[in-house]
Amino acid sequence: MLALRLARGAHPLVQLRRLLVAAASAGTGFLLLCTLGHALAHPDGAAHSVLRLAWCALPLAATVYFAVAVARSDPGTKPRAGLSAVGLGPARLTLLAAISTAIACTLGSMLALLFFLHLRGDLSGLPFDGAARQLLAADEPLPLAAVLTLLTWVPLTASAASALALRPRLAAPVKDTAEPAQPATPPTGLPWGFALLAAGLAVETYAASARGAAGSRLPGGLTGSPTGVLAGWTLTALGLALAGPGLTYLCGRALQSVRPSAVRLLAGRGLQEEARRVGRPLGVVCAVASGAYAAGVLYEEAGPGAGPLATLGAVLVVGCALATLATASFEARQARRHTTEALLRIGAPATALRGAVVLRAGALLAVFGPLTWLIAQLSAAPLTSR
Repeated sequence: MLALRLARGAHPLVQLRRLLVAAASAGTGFLLLCTLGHALAHPDGAAHSVLRLAWCALPLAATVYFAVAVARSDPGTKPRAGLSAVGLGPARLTLLAAISTAIACTLGSMLALLFFLHLRGDLSGLPFDGAARQLLAADEPLPLAAVLTLLTWVPLTASAASALALRPRLAAPVKDTAEPAQPATPPTGLPWGFALLAAGLAVETYAASARGAAGSRLPGGLTGSPTGVLAGWTLTALGLALAGPGLTYLCGRALQSVRPSAVRLLAGRGLQEEARRVGRPLGVVCAVASGAYAAGVLYEEAGPGAGPLATLGAVLVVGCALATLATASFEARQARRHTTEALLRIGAPATALRGAVVLRAGALLAVFGPLTWLIAQLSAAPLTSR
């Protein structure tokens, strides 16, 4: 009940983010139910049904990643003075965040079930009633256990991931406030990120050039893609996500080099402080963009276009990645709000603060833009040369 009251009394922007989580959960739940419909309509094609279910891992991971970002940025889960006295300590707040995430995802799963039943023709009285009867095996009875199992994947996974991300940690030692502001410690994942990135590109190139490699069916009916290529894409995405914070930190350091002005110094320090918060979503967006480009090239080479379910999955992955980046950027802005107010109180011009924002955005675009284009070209090259 407390989680419901906190959700009802939240800021409209917080409510919007929760509704977006519910929408992402609904899309992922619908894709999972469509795999069940395919399995019911094609009882002899169990292998293809399993591959369709495996492809749902991408939108599932994107939805869970976005749900965790929303739970982390929720002001209702932030520890505040006096809450421990009424029994809302860090552990209880973590539980409330997990419950709120489960509620939003469960709402999305219920919407997915209603839409699925409507397209099957089990619910009447609305437009497009039974429009996908053959695709969703309307003549076959739905196994209740399978439906409930598929619909609980997103709420359970998202709530567990939120609880794990927001679990209470040991308090850091309090620094002396009289000391000047010190630059943040650099992230340590940059070498590992580049190592995974190189390994992913190498695996993808070798798998694409190998003759007689085992193939798997991509969404939309595209066949003949070696499974090793998919493994290479996964390693590349993990490498970009791991290297994102380190690259963001280096952008901030580059802005402060060679006799920096006050605006450059402010922008560089801001990027260094926000490297861990914004860098990983930036890396994920780069991975999604490069993967989407490679997949688009592959579809163009093969001929058939992506079907509606593949398009829905792509929209979910791209939308969740962009929404996570926007949420992290807003969270970073809120984190430096007190610094901005302090600078304005001591007479800093507002144009300087806006200039620092433009410098931060320009530095990130100058680094991550060409990197995304390069990874996209390297990922697509082995696929087009087969």
